[in-house]
Amino acid sequence: MNVCVVSTFKCTFDVLEAKIKEDLASGAGAFVADYELVKVNDHKSIFMAHVTDFEAMGAMMNSPEMKKWDEDNGCVDTVYMLEKMG
Repeated sequence: MNVCVVSTFKCTFDVLEAKIKEDLASGAGAFVADYELVKVNDHKSIFMAHVTDFEAMGAMMNSPEMKKWDEDNGCVDTVYMLEKMG
């Protein structure tokens, strides 16, 4: 897994999880080869993924629809790139 997204949000974790599953089913699955979503608490999550096309990921995350969803749900993402050590 080479991307870690730490998200905080005002909606519930269940709403965020449903959005992620919807996005994966409707297009993001083309560039996310594998992922894990972890609930930290009701308003924070950690999403770790193996992303095969970072340009497509960036385009999706910066799309007007995604920005609107983030705004409506108070979602703020901090994205980290990960590299395997050793």
